[in-house]
Amino acid sequence: MQEELEEYILAHIDEEPAELKKLNRDTHVYHLYSRMCSGHLQGRMLKMFTRMIQPKRILELGTFTGYSALCFAEGMPDDAELHTIEIDDEGEDFIRQRFDASPYAERMHLHIGDAMTIIPEIEGEFDLVFIDANKRNYVEYYQLVLPRVKKGGFIIADNTLWDGKVTDDTAHDAQTQGILAFNDLVAQDKSVEKVILPLRDGLTLIHKL
Repeated sequence: MQEELEEYILAHIDEEPAELKKLNRDTHVYHLYSRMCSGHLQGRMLKMFTRMIQPKRILELGTFTGYSALCFAEGMPDDAELHTIEIDDEGEDFIRQRFDASPYAERMHLHIGDAMTIIPEIEGEFDLVFIDANKRNYVEYYQLVLPRVKKGGFIIADNTLWDGKVTDDTAHDAQTQGILAFNDLVAQDKSVEKVILPLRDGLTLIHKL
């Protein structure tokens, strides 16, 4: 997206809450891969999707610095809860400080470790799942969480256009191949409706029928 067009969009949507603006800034200051932060536009979309879906239980794979989790928490009903999984234990203190300062702290549950191990340990079904973890494992994540998503529930997968590499025949790295396999799997899955939004790095919305 052209920078001027993005600036125009950001000027005509809801403002980024002050605490999220600070988190976004801190992420860029203290973290090497700051581009992974959802940011203003995607964050407001995730909040609005949550308002629309009204999920009682949310599962997020890939917390990073907690920006997207806080957006989900902002939009979810008062009686809802969020479980978010982050594999990088070095970021735990940073995340917990932000979660503890949030008005939604009691309803946000941070799990540190490998999502493939932790997902089976979290009981119950989910109304909304956000996949934004290791791109190599997107197929495995999808196969693990789809049976746990309630009928009528949603999966949102991030980075599904992967910087345009999905149409680059010379891109053979493991992450690109993981995204390609995931996109093909979802496209062929008749048990779900799906659409890819060309937002930032690609956002796939999946509705379980």
